[in-house]
Order: sequence, then C-alpha cells, then structure tokens
Amino acid sequence: MPQKLIAQGAEAKLFLEDGNVLKQRFSKSYRIKEIDEKLRGSRTRREAKVLQKLEAIDFSAPKLISNDEKESLVIEKINGKLVKDILEKSDYKKLCGEIGKKVAILHNSSIIHGDLTTSNMILSKEIYFIDFGLSFFSEKAEDRAVDLHLLKEGLESKHYRIWEGCFKCALDAYKKEANNSSETLKRLEAVEKRGRYRARKGS
Repeated sequence: MPQKLIAQGAEAKLFLEDGNVLKQRFSKSYRIKEIDEKLRGSRTRREAKVLQKLEAIDFSAPKLISNDEKESLVIEKINGKLVKDILEKSDYKKLCGEIGKKVAILHNSSIIHGDLTTSNMILSKEIYFIDFGLSFFSEKAEDRAVDLHLLKEGLESKHYRIWEGCFKCALDAYKKEANNSSETLKRLEAVEKRGRYRARKGS
C-alpha cells in the first residue's frame, strides 16, 4: 500500500513508496465509468511512453520503473529544489538558458510537455523536468508554440519581477538548439495574438 501522500493534482495523487514516486490517476465520478477507465488508461500509457523515450535520449527527467497500463506509474524520485522556489535567488539567466535548451531537446524529439512551468522543474546537479502527465508526441509547429506560450505565461505569473529577462534567455537558447525554430516562433506570435484578441474581447 502507498505510504505517504506527497502531492495531489487535478488528475492524480503522488505517493512516496520505497524511495520512489507512485503516481496514481483517480477516477472522476462525473465521467461515465467506461470512459473514465479508458481515459485513465490511455493517459497512463502515453505518459509511460514519453518517459521511456526520455530515458532513451538521456534527457534529465525521472526514469520509469513500472507501469500497470491502467492508472498507476512508479517513477524515480528526483531530489532537489523546485525551480519556482529558487529562480529569483539564483543566476536566473543561466537557469533559463538551460530551460530553453532542454525544451528544444524535447521538441526535437517530437515531445510536447504540456505543462511547462517552474513548478514542474527541479534543480539538482542540473534542471530536471517532471510531471509529464499532459505530455504527448507531436511534430506540429502549433503544439510547440503553445508549449512555449505556456512557459511564458508560467514565468509571467510566478516570476513577474524578472519574467521578461527569463523568457528572453529561454527563447535565445531555444532558437540555437531547436529544429524549425523560425517556424515555431512565427507560430508563437500567432498564438499570442489570439490570446490578446480573446483578452480584449472578454474585457
């Protein structure tokens, strides 16, 4: 049985178990049972595939230890500090350069993280990306652009004093490393214009 609940999100609970992390997706009572089980299973299998791919390319992320293909994953526990807690006290330009480079590596491997915030990054000897629960495989410029837009929104929200410098450093590093970066950044402009239009329309 899981021993210690360490976190809970909208889709899953995380438990500390034998020095690793057990991630368990829980059922949602508002969903039809069969649909709920199918969704949890597909998301669990997809996350497992992403983690296996990350290990294959030697990316700084938790390793997958086991997977029941229904609702549970056991993954390696990464020890360190959340980047959201230390970014403003650190050399944020250097850290954000590393973040941008690593996002490019993901995108070059057709992996979209889906929740790129500093809450999902841990600084150990280097920056590790965690929580691939919303991740998926895609080669579309639109998906890469939305990933970057989420990173920007996360920086602006959590690190509003330094977010512009942070995002610039991340984007500069991304441009150097990412394949098709000009196409992605052009699409990013379109994504941001859509966001501004929706904001004006709603005000």
